[in-house]
Amino acid sequence: MNRSDLSALSAFPTDLPNWPLELIEQRLSPDFHGDFTKWQQAIAQLPDNLAVTVSPGDTVHLELQTDVDLVPPLRELRPWRKGPFQFGDVFIDSEWRSDWKWQRLAAQIDLAGQRVLDVGCGNGYFGWRMLQAGAREVIGVDPTLLFCMQHRAVQHFASDHRNWVLPLGIEELPQQPLFDAVFSMGVIYHRRDPQAHVVELRNHLRAGGQLILESIVSPGERGFKPQNRYARMRNVWWIPSVAELTHWLAAAGLSDIQCLDVCKTTVQEQRSTPWMTFESLADCLDPEAPDKTVEGYPAPQRAVMLAHL
Repeated sequence: MNRSDLSALSAFPTDLPNWPLELIEQRLSPDFHGDFTKWQQAIAQLPDNLAVTVSPGDTVHLELQTDVDLVPPLRELRPWRKGPFQFGDVFIDSEWRSDWKWQRLAAQIDLAGQRVLDVGCGNGYFGWRMLQAGAREVIGVDPTLLFCMQHRAVQHFASDHRNWVLPLGIEELPQQPLFDAVFSMGVIYHRRDPQAHVVELRNHLRAGGQLILESIVSPGERGFKPQNRYARMRNVWWIPSVAELTHWLAAAGLSDIQCLDVCKTTVQEQRSTPWMTFESLADCLDPEAPDKTVEGYPAPQRAVMLAHL
């Protein structure tokens, strides 16, 4: 099996029973997405048999030396939303400075020896940071197949089966309490029933486990439902307040609830780059009143919540 070809799932943990491995195989195929072959061919252009060291700092750095130009195949995997990454001398300046988000929460959580579920994980950037923080294994799920392919490009060199990115939504997972920590970052406001999402997350936690929940939040005591769009996003169903997140976590049976951080999202943290050339946060704010979105809602600020089962 090619090191980048995780579709065979031969190394998937055997102590995670009833996971839909056949469904994952089906989605990692040209039948599921019209661009799959293009992405697969891009990964096939990456050189094999290189001695690689993965340094998962603020930039996840794949330390490698090659005469092959890595830019063309990696460009075929755009847009890179989460990062940054560095493949040899190629720096991927992702849309999000995901390292800034990680810095805001990393010092306040303990992942030593833990098995982590990361819901809506994107391309696995945070999985590398979780391993750096001492996690023993990270199972990431995200239904966007491109993000899974970006992760496969990293794994082409890293070949580290402690960090998985699988093309699944949380509703497709067996709800079994098998994880010491569950992360949901930037997901809950996309769910039609956000309270049910908290319960789903709770159901994957072992007794004593921790839930890290990150969301855009309303500045008031109560959240709001955007009409049509929020910051040009179509699928935003509810922007909760910190008080509502706290209530939902308590109602789901979680305790020791803390708000670890609240901060405004800036155009320095989320922006267009050569590796993500579409519109970004600056295009979604009112140019005359940048404290509001183009629709007139409060501009994004994000909160990180921590709770225990």
